[in-house]
Amino acid sequence: MKKLVLGLFIFGLTIQINAQTVELPETIISVNYKYLATVDTDNVPERVKKLEEVMLNYKNIEQSELYDDEHDIYSVSFYVPEGKIVAAYDKNGKIVRTIEKYKNIRLPLEVLQAVSKRFPNWGIVEDVYFINYNIDSDSLKQAYKIKLQNKDEIITIKTDEKGAFI
Repeated sequence: MKKLVLGLFIFGLTIQINAQTVELPETIISVNYKYLATVDTDNVPERVKKLEEVMLNYKNIEQSELYDDEHDIYSVSFYVPEGKIVAAYDKNGKIVRTIEKYKNIRLPLEVLQAVSKRFPNWGIVEDVYFINYNIDSDSLKQAYKIKLQNKDEIITIKTDEKGAFI
């Protein structure tokens, strides 16, 4: 009898346990998955991410004044004070190519180390970050144009994203 009462008591407790509900993160399905795959979002400054996000979420392609009927390409420009993007979309809204330019962003550690090693007594005056993407080659080309100053002397150098001088 004790076993029966104890069994019913435990059974009564287990009935009241609710199953856990796990909410899964929102899945993003994008026609621009190739662009997203080539862009390194971890090492990109926040203002670059914001402008790229605006470009990825652009939906008014049909209304673009720069529609090229011959090639079915739409060109759209996005501007912020620190940079700009000129993106070409196809008729389905897929990014075909981009040209991006950002001024005075924080340089990656690899670039800073390469510049300081090669030009030890020079200071960075300004920099420009260039990104070129093309869907045909499925590649992303990044370059930094950096203006350096040492007393009265000013020089301009170019590096890639890994700090190799161009």
